[in-house]
Amino acid sequence: MIVNQWVPAAHKGDAIGDSARRVRDLVRELGHEAEIYALTVDDDLRGEVRPFADAAAGRGDLTVLHFAVPSPMTDAFARLPRGRVLQYHNVTPAQFFAPYDAGIFRIATLGREELQTLVGHTDVALGDSEYNRLELQAYGFSNTGVFPIALDLGRIQNAPRRPALEHLLNDGLLNFLFVGRIVPNKKIEDHIRLAELYKRYIDPDYRFIFVGKTDGLPRYYNMVRSLMTEFRMPADRFIFTGPVPEEDLATYYRTAHVYISLSEHEGFCVPLLEAMAADVPVLAYASTAVPDTLGGAGVQFAPKDLEYAAELLGELAFNDDLRARVIAGQRRRLEDFGDARLRADLTRLLSMVH
Repeated sequence: MIVNQWVPAAHKGDAIGDSARRVRDLVRELGHEAEIYALTVDDDLRGEVRPFADAAAGRGDLTVLHFAVPSPMTDAFARLPRGRVLQYHNVTPAQFFAPYDAGIFRIATLGREELQTLVGHTDVALGDSEYNRLELQAYGFSNTGVFPIALDLGRIQNAPRRPALEHLLNDGLLNFLFVGRIVPNKKIEDHIRLAELYKRYIDPDYRFIFVGKTDGLPRYYNMVRSLMTEFRMPADRFIFTGPVPEEDLATYYRTAHVYISLSEHEGFCVPLLEAMAADVPVLAYASTAVPDTLGGAGVQFAPKDLEYAAELLGELAFNDDLRARVIAGQRRRLEDFGDARLRADLTRLLSMVH
């Protein structure tokens, strides 16, 4: 069997592209041919991801379209004669972007409109979480299922150490970590409000670290910085790193005392699992796909009461017994994302479509 995967853009470090490469390798291990095709390919991936213009892109017995943005791949996928598997990674609702960037608002709107054109033109429609599967079902897709993102958590667990960075971060302050783009649905402003409450009621010796791109929506990032100024937050207690190499990312996880997610829209949320792989207790607002990904692990809360969240953060930071129980639960949950389950899910998918 020939199994092709289509991704609009192939970037190293991108969760969707990394997942596609992991699936490709496992499909090959199962004895099938497998390739990835992309509209744009980073230079360091040209040896392993093929251009979408290659005629072989349309010759798969099974073709997986990874859908997260509108692209010319959507129409080409709908015209395939057989073996059409949609994997939906969600499209962030456009209203999050309305106050900050009209262009991204338009792309997000078009993304959901384009997704709906595939109703009736797929053989299997998969969400990478139950939350995403339910969205597909609501749009009218049939034969839906869940196929989680395929993760290589070894890149966090086995990354080389960075002693100089570790020394800087192990200075007596508690490190509270967030990983992801600085964009409105992640609600970074709520992290700032949480920090103010934590400082006021729990402990002044803290540091919030944000690892991820800050330049995607400058107006939003500037709003977050202005909120820090309004609260008179000490600038040295908030680190915005921008993108970092994998070794640095692993170090930020290793030196974190708690991982915090206050996002109000997630289709899966890979950093939750990365934090769990690094044995960092997770504190998360139970929104959208977050409960699906955590599966009862970590410490989740709803509604979004930030005073309550500050108390929970203090407990996770200082209560060693609670930390140990949370980490044990997170380790159990990680087993659900291991290679054994992934191979079983792949075998089932191949048998469904073949």
